[in-house]
Amino acid sequence: MIEFWLCAGLLLLAALAFLLLPVVRGRKAQAEEDRTALNVSLYQERLQELQSQHAAGALDDSQLQAGRDEAARELLADTEGAQGQPRQRVLGSKVPLTAALLMPLLAYGLYLHWGAIDDVERARTFAEQPKTIEEMTARLEAQVKSEPDSAEAWYFLGRTYMAQERAGDAAAAFERAVSLSERAPELLGQWAQALYFAGERQWTEQLQALTDEALRADLAEVTSLGLLGIAAYEEQRFQQAIDYWEQLVAALPAQDPSRAAIQGGIEQARKRLNPQAADAPAAAPAQALTVTVALADELKGKVQPGDAVFVFARAVSGPPMPLAVKRLTVADLPAEVSLSDSDAMMPQLKISGFEQVQLLARISRSGNATAGEWIGSSQPLASSTSEPQQLTIDTAEGQGQ
Repeated sequence: MIEFWLCAGLLLLAALAFLLLPVVRGRKAQAEEDRTALNVSLYQERLQELQSQHAAGALDDSQLQAGRDEAARELLADTEGAQGQPRQRVLGSKVPLTAALLMPLLAYGLYLHWGAIDDVERARTFAEQPKTIEEMTARLEAQVKSEPDSAEAWYFLGRTYMAQERAGDAAAAFERAVSLSERAPELLGQWAQALYFAGERQWTEQLQALTDEALRADLAEVTSLGLLGIAAYEEQRFQQAIDYWEQLVAALPAQDPSRAAIQGGIEQARKRLNPQAADAPAAAPAQALTVTVALADELKGKVQPGDAVFVFARAVSGPPMPLAVKRLTVADLPAEVSLSDSDAMMPQLKISGFEQVQLLARISRSGNATAGEWIGSSQPLASSTSEPQQLTIDTAEGQGQ
């Protein structure tokens, strides 16, 4: 805070200079007036002296007039500089000096009323890297006290609590964040996860409702998918765990480091599901729909490389929700994608269970799989089609669908 008060002090000195400058100028003008008055007094004394000498007969009339003229010329010469300046009246020195003394107190009082010293202190605190997670927690707790309506602050506080294995506190923080963010799906997943671990890994109706709501808003909400897989695995519902985790892998970016761990979990679930098949030859891969997804040339200047691209298949005659989905980015296009039963969004809804499907690709800047800005779709085709398909994203969302 030293820099802040130094700057404030310099600004205060500048303000005081504007107040005291008229006082200095007033004193200079007063000195000029005093000198002029002295010259006039000397002129009058000179005239009296000349009159006395004339009365005594020491000066005749012409000499008297010459002396008067000389004294007048000397007076004019002495007062010539002051004659060109208008005489000004100033308030005197007491008012500016009093204002100068009150200025620091007034400035301090106004800053206490309208200033933002707390924000300055907080910004300075957050500019320094915390040395421990406890210090980070303390900072975030202070931030949510000063900004209780910040969903972002509550979210980061919840993540910090989870890192400290304080699931109960994290659940309360995520609940607050959810209420402030219009129930964002990623926050619903975080809230459900915190409640699950706070409740000693017991699945409840509340957890099911939260994950269902999150997946309705975002079919690829990764926290909910991962949590559903964990709950299914611990309850020995291994096939459901595999389905959820395969869906999660399909939603994660190709370079995500957590993919390997999830794949390991899938293999473990498969072994638990069928121990005898652990040493058996791998089964033939399921029939897959192969599609090459491209972006229309006229849209290349209207999208960003990081915008999400969702490629999915849905039944022509069946539920509106996608049967299988994979996630890319605009930077990945053009890309070849395979959709099969292993990518099913729900275990009971698979591509092979429907005669005809439609392929779609959607660009969503917000990362929401159910709504976006641009879309491309194919004609209905048999679910058993083996020929590669072409799909071009070329239509604004809501047009031509």
